[in-house]
Amino acid sequence: MQKLVSHVIRNSADKWYGQWITADIAKVKAEPEFSLAQMFSGQLPAQEPVESRLRPPVIFYKEFNVPDKALRDATLTITAQGIYQATINGVAVTDAIFTPDYTAYTKFLQYQTYPVTELLKVGKNRLQIVVADGWFAGRVSVSGGSGQFGDQLAALADLDIEFADNTELQLGTDETFNVTTGKWRYADIDIGEKQDLSFSAEPTTEQAPAALAVFDYSRLVPQEGPQVRRQKVLPARKIWNEGAALIVDFGQVIAGRVRLTTTLALKQTIKLEHAEALNQQGKFFKNIVGRNKDQTDIFVGNGQKATLEPDFTFHGFRYVRITGLTKLDLADIQAVTLYSDFAPTGSLSTSNTSVNQLLQNIKWSQRGNMISIPTDCPQRERIGWTGDMQVFAPAATFYYDTDQFIQRWLRSVRADQQDNGEIVDYSPAPKDFFNSTDFTGSVSSAGWGDAIIMVPWTLYQRFGDQQVLKDNYNAMQRWFNFAQTSAAGDKTGSDRYIWDTKFHYGDWMFPSVMMKSGNPMETAQLTKDLVATAFLAHSADLLGEISAVLGDDSRIYRDYASKVKQSFAKHFITATHQLTSDFQGCYVLALAFDLVPAKLKTGLVQRLVEKIHTNNDLLDTGFLSVPYLLDVLVDNGQVELAKKVFLQEHCPSWLYEVKQGATTIWESWNGIQPDGTVGTLSFNHYAMGCVLDWFVRDVVGLTSTTPGYQTVTIAPQVAVVNEFDLTYQAVSGEFKIKQIKQTDGQHLTVTIPTGVVAKVQVPNAKGAVQTVGAGTYEFTY
Repeated sequence: MQKLVSHVIRNSADKWYGQWITADIAKVKAEPEFSLAQMFSGQLPAQEPVESRLRPPVIFYKEFNVPDKALRDATLTITAQGIYQATINGVAVTDAIFTPDYTAYTKFLQYQTYPVTELLKVGKNRLQIVVADGWFAGRVSVSGGSGQFGDQLAALADLDIEFADNTELQLGTDETFNVTTGKWRYADIDIGEKQDLSFSAEPTTEQAPAALAVFDYSRLVPQEGPQVRRQKVLPARKIWNEGAALIVDFGQVIAGRVRLTTTLALKQTIKLEHAEALNQQGKFFKNIVGRNKDQTDIFVGNGQKATLEPDFTFHGFRYVRITGLTKLDLADIQAVTLYSDFAPTGSLSTSNTSVNQLLQNIKWSQRGNMISIPTDCPQRERIGWTGDMQVFAPAATFYYDTDQFIQRWLRSVRADQQDNGEIVDYSPAPKDFFNSTDFTGSVSSAGWGDAIIMVPWTLYQRFGDQQVLKDNYNAMQRWFNFAQTSAAGDKTGSDRYIWDTKFHYGDWMFPSVMMKSGNPMETAQLTKDLVATAFLAHSADLLGEISAVLGDDSRIYRDYASKVKQSFAKHFITATHQLTSDFQGCYVLALAFDLVPAKLKTGLVQRLVEKIHTNNDLLDTGFLSVPYLLDVLVDNGQVELAKKVFLQEHCPSWLYEVKQGATTIWESWNGIQPDGTVGTLSFNHYAMGCVLDWFVRDVVGLTSTTPGYQTVTIAPQVAVVNEFDLTYQAVSGEFKIKQIKQTDGQHLTVTIPTGVVAKVQVPNAKGAVQTVGAGTYEFTY
C-alpha cells in the first residue's frame, strides 16, 4: 500500500488504513427533553441515578507483533467520536487531553498524528484507545441534554511503522479490535467521572469484537491550534472538617481537577464535589445548579495506595468537599489546572496590590475559559458564546498567543452559520440549542453574531495576517446580509435601518436591573432595539474597513452604516437630547460607535457623566457596553471620572470583586453581595476582564497603530497607578514599558523591537511626540 505522507489531508475513506469502529456498548443513553424555558422557570426533571443513565467509556484494543529489526519511524494518526485516550503498551501516546478537541463535530472533526517509535518493542505490543462521551455525546448543552453531536462513540486510527530496511507495518482500526470496559464506570464532561480501581487493569470481562461503522470522513481535518494539557499544579492551602466531610481550599478558582494520593480499602468509596465559593457562614456551597451540572467525581478503592485523578472530565472550583475519607494531609492533594497550551506573550504588574490582583484575576479567568474553545464559564454552561469572545477578544491576545486557538473556534462558528446567514449565539452548537428557540424565538443576537466580524478584525489588528479576514469574509457578508434584511423586515423609510424586528440580548445584565430584580431578560427588553441598531452600524463600518483591506468595494457598507446612524439619531435621541433607553451602556455605545451628530455629542456625554455621578460614580454598563466605558470617558475629556470608576471598591466595580476576595472575574458584579450573601452564579466568567485591553492602551499606553504592531504609540494618559511594568511579545518583537516613581518625577523606560517605529508621548509634554526606532529610551516627567 502507498505510504500516506503527512501533508495529505485524510478526508476520505481511501486515505486511511483503518475504518471507523464502534460497539453496542458505545451507544449513549438519551436524556429526556428539557427546554430552556423549563430550565429558567426553575423546573428540574426527575432523573434516574447517574450510574443508571451514564455508560462506561469504551476500550478498543488490539495486540500485534513487531518483528525483530531496526525501527526507523512510527506514527499513530487517530480521532474519535467522543474524547479519547490512546496508549501503546500502557504508555500514553501524548500528554494532550480531551483530544480530538471541541469543534462543530458534524462538519469539522480533527485528527492528530503522534510519533510513537519509542513506545514500540520487538514482539507483542498492545494498542488501546479509550473513548468517553466528551463533548460529542456528553451532557454539554445549557439544559444538560445528552448525545449533542451523536449518540454512538467510535474510534478511527492508523498505526504506520517504518523499518530501517524500507519495509512497513501498517495497522488500522477494524473488526479485529476487541471492545471492553475498565475502571471508568462513567465519565461526563459536566457531571463528572467514576473510577472503580477494583476493576482489573487488564480487563477480562465484557469483551467483544469491534463493529465497523459508517461515519463521515469528509469532515476530517488535521489538528489546528493548541491542544489542552495539564498546566499549573496548585497545592492545597487548607483542609478542615465540615460534618462527616473534609473541605479543601486551593486558594484559587480554576478549571481543572483534583489529584489525590491515598489508600482506599477494597470497595471503599469517596466522593469529591467541587465549588467556587463558600457561603456567608463559611460553609461549602454549590454555586452551580442545574440539570447534569453535578461536578462530582467518585473513586472506589482496591486496597492499594493510588494517585487518583479523573481522565475525561474537568470542573470549575476552588473548594472540594470529600466524603468517605476521614483524614487527609495537605501534601496528598493538589489541584491540576487545565487549559489549551498556548505560548505566554504578556506580563503586567503595578504598584497597586488591588489592581495587580485584578490583573491576575483576568489571567486566571482566561485560563479557565480556554479549554479547547473560548467559553463563558468552566462549570455551568461551558459553551462558546459568541458574545463573550467578541467582548473579550482584544484582551485575550495579551497574556497568551491565542491567534490559532481563536481561529479554530471561528471555523466552528462558520460551520454553524445558518443558511440565511445567521451566526448562532454559541458555537459549537449542540442539538439542544436548536431545540430551545422557544425561549427567545431566535438563534442569533446583535452583538453576539457580530463576533464573526469583530473577532477576526481584532486578530488582524493584533497579528497582522490578512488570512483571518479572507477566511471569514464570506461569513461576515452573509451575517451582514441577514442583519440588514432582518432589520428592514417589511418596513419603509428610515425605519428599515432600525433593528427592532427580533429578539436581542441587548446590553445584557447591566447592574442596576440585576441588583434589583435579578432578571437578565429585563435588561434585554429595556435596551435591545437601540443596542442592536448600534451594532448594525458598527459592523457595517468595520466591514467597510475589512473590504478595503481585502481590495473589495467598501462603499456599500459605508453607505449603509451612514444610513443606520442617521436613523439611530432620528429614532433614539429625544428632543431633550437624551436616549430613549436612558441607561449608561446605551450612551457608551452611541458615543463609542460614533452614532450621533457632532452637535449632539456634548449633550450625550454630559448625560452619561450625570448618570455615573447619580450612581455614586459607579458603572452601570452591561455586557456589550463595558468594553467601551472607560475609553468613552477618556476620549471625551473625563479622565478623572474614568480613574474614579476604575478604582471604585463599591459594588458594582472591578475592585469590589477583589475586595470580596475574588481570584477570577465574576459573571455578576454582585455575585457576593455587600452583606456576604453568595449567589448561585459563576465566579469564573472572563467577559468583564475586557478592561485589561483598556489598561494596556490607556494606563500603560501601548497601542498598535498598524496591524501586527509594526508601528505603535506609547502614551500613558490615565494615572490610576504610580508604577507599572509591562512586557509584551508581539509578532513584530518584544516591547517593554516600565514606569517608576522617583523624587524628581516619573521615569518611563521603553524598549522597542527591531523594525518597529514608535511615537512616544508622555504626560505633561504639551502634545510633544517623539518618534523613535528600535532601542531602549528613558523619559522623565
